[in-house]
Amino acid sequence: MFSLADEISAFNVFRYVSVRTAAAAATAIILSIGLGPFVISRLSRLRVGERIRADGPAHHHKAGTPTMGGVLIVGSVILSTLLWADLGNVLVWVAMVAMAGYGTLGFLDDWKKLRRGDGIGLSIRTKFGVQFLLGLAVGGFLLWYSGTGGFTTRVVFPFWKEFQPELALLFVPAAMLVLVASSNAVNLTDGLDGLAAGCVLIAAAVYTALTYLAGHAEFSAYLDILYLPGASEVTIFGAAITGAALGFLWFNAHPARVFMGDVGSLALGAGIGMQAILIRQEMLLVLVGGVFVLETASVILQVASFKLTGRRLFKMAPLHHHFELAGWHETQVSVRFWILAVLCALATLTTLKLR
Repeated sequence: MFSLADEISAFNVFRYVSVRTAAAAATAIILSIGLGPFVISRLSRLRVGERIRADGPAHHHKAGTPTMGGVLIVGSVILSTLLWADLGNVLVWVAMVAMAGYGTLGFLDDWKKLRRGDGIGLSIRTKFGVQFLLGLAVGGFLLWYSGTGGFTTRVVFPFWKEFQPELALLFVPAAMLVLVASSNAVNLTDGLDGLAAGCVLIAAAVYTALTYLAGHAEFSAYLDILYLPGASEVTIFGAAITGAALGFLWFNAHPARVFMGDVGSLALGAGIGMQAILIRQEMLLVLVGGVFVLETASVILQVASFKLTGRRLFKMAPLHHHFELAGWHETQVSVRFWILAVLCALATLTTLKLR
């Protein structure tokens, strides 16, 4: 495409990151919606139906609905990024490989659950072990790459514009923690029709905007944020995640025709985590992903409370099931959590000037 711009002046428009960002999002939406019926049909034929947890809400009637629909999301993201991003940018490849790696782990977990027929996939030790190894590989590579000048291991703290400590070797464990936490947080949130996909597209959209600003010299200078020219192409990757998640909602909205499964939730969580890492805005994940944080915290608090006191703090964890059992309809829970995600997004964007 860039070579064509040298021959045909009309193609010069595709040199702009903003144009390719919009094109990537649109492409991912079209791919998700266009290929959705085929993927759902194939999953149905393969009988990869969802196994519902025995202790889940009694009114759920989702058994047999095709799962592993995350292959549609991951495929749409990868194809859109390959089509519109500058493939000479190393950071784009790191983001795609990380997402694909976590997606592959989720695929294996989903497949084992379905083959066993009892909803039990990979052991917790195996899942976390592989997740940490993938995080180690990503962190180790980026630490090495920072030595070439193509990346920085400084971390940005919201509200303290001058405080940007150099992590150096600490960057590797920090990257591991971010990827494992973000991937599992999305995985825990994926429990109701449209819930995780809606929250993911909001969080990814925010990070896409932040990535664009961080990669733009004038905007980053005006907003006094860390300028990262090498990360500008990651904007296309973020837009692809946003578009793919939005397109997936076409089929995942209540009543869902397909679920994303671990292949989708782990990959999407890793994708958002990579966006945060590559623009050095990991600290904002707590605010951008406020819904994911609440869902994860509810599980941790529930387990801790039960072990320490024998009592449960919530009717059921993760948090979305608590509200279901409190009388909220499934659609109400999803939409209200989306609204909370939007509020978190708006709060995040205000930090651009509160520095």
